[in-house]
Amino acid sequence: MPDRPPTTPTLADLRIDREERASRGSRKWPIVAGAALVVVIVVAVLLTRGCRPPEVTVAAARPAVSDGAAATVLNASGYVTPRRRATVSAKITGKVTEVLVDEGMAVTEGQVLARLDDSDARRRHDAIRAARDVARASLDEIEVQLADAERTLRRTLDLREQGVSSQQNLDSATAAVDGLRARLEVARRSLSAAEAELAVTQQDLENYTVRAPFAGIAVSKDAQPGEMVSPVSAGGGFTRTGISTIVDMASLEIEVDVNESYIAKVSPGQPADAVLDAYPDWHIPATVRTVIPTADRQKATVKVRLTFDALDPRILPDMGVKVAFRETAAEAESAPPAQSLVPSSAVRRDGDRPVVFVLKGDRLERRAVTVGRPLGSDLEIVAGVAAGEQVVVGGDATLTDGQRVRVAG
Repeated sequence: MPDRPPTTPTLADLRIDREERASRGSRKWPIVAGAALVVVIVVAVLLTRGCRPPEVTVAAARPAVSDGAAATVLNASGYVTPRRRATVSAKITGKVTEVLVDEGMAVTEGQVLARLDDSDARRRHDAIRAARDVARASLDEIEVQLADAERTLRRTLDLREQGVSSQQNLDSATAAVDGLRARLEVARRSLSAAEAELAVTQQDLENYTVRAPFAGIAVSKDAQPGEMVSPVSAGGGFTRTGISTIVDMASLEIEVDVNESYIAKVSPGQPADAVLDAYPDWHIPATVRTVIPTADRQKATVKVRLTFDALDPRILPDMGVKVAFRETAAEAESAPPAQSLVPSSAVRRDGDRPVVFVLKGDRLERRAVTVGRPLGSDLEIVAGVAAGEQVVVGGDATLTDGQRVRVAG
């Protein structure tokens, strides 16, 4: 069969199929509706999040210190330290033969703590004493000879006046007396030298006895019989440098480091309240004794020493202690009466006026306040906040009056 020629498109072939278009539109509608729903949900979440109340931290205002009472102006921590503490050692190097002290023992001034081997020194002492005795005996002999020579000289003078004795005999008797007098002076000086040397050896013997320099308590026993001790380090592990450590318990005091930014709040004679870490419920009155006139550049602190108003056997050296520095009575009386105490972070500045935000239910109330004295990390509120009210101490810096908030929990 012969091939048919291709047909030519007509105007009827170009018409739109409305049924096929309707079916395509019906397939796109679920996609568009889903996208719109996602957009609505995202917008709702963003709007809900933007309306969520901000979170704040609150604290209760505390009752203020009663009028005229000494308030705490600064807190610090430190340790109990003695003003008199000594590690007692011998003045010489020697071997320990006896230790007469133990930890916790009370000692008196001059009490014997230990003895060293003094056998060699005692022999030297005995030799010097024997030499002293010889010098003393020699002196006695020369005194006897001098007395005899003086009698001979007197007889020679009498015989010379009678013309019986010659001038030569008189000169010989005179020379004998002068010679014995010179020997006597030498013997006396020799005896003095022997006495002085004997005193030196006696002091050497005393150096072998170790005594307490003051009354106190022995807090350590650092040597045992048979060990070598030396007043200086010998560079090895077999030579001790001390016998015992003595602490004068009557000289116990407190040593604290105060930040140099707050040292202006501390002065000698200022009252303080001390609490030992071992006895947290025991408040011990104390007084500032001195402020050491130098700062530690590494820690930016100044050392302050306080004395206990009354000592107690429970207070021991090197105990940890916390100190609250108080106002003096005059400062407390001159201060205006306060309504409450709030943390320093609760007070904000609105221009030149201090304000706080007080929590009332779930909303904030902005109040202008009158600030009194700073007491450590707190501030006195003379007017504006009553004790027991909740004040904002942390939160957004853009808080406003009447704003709804949530308390951080």
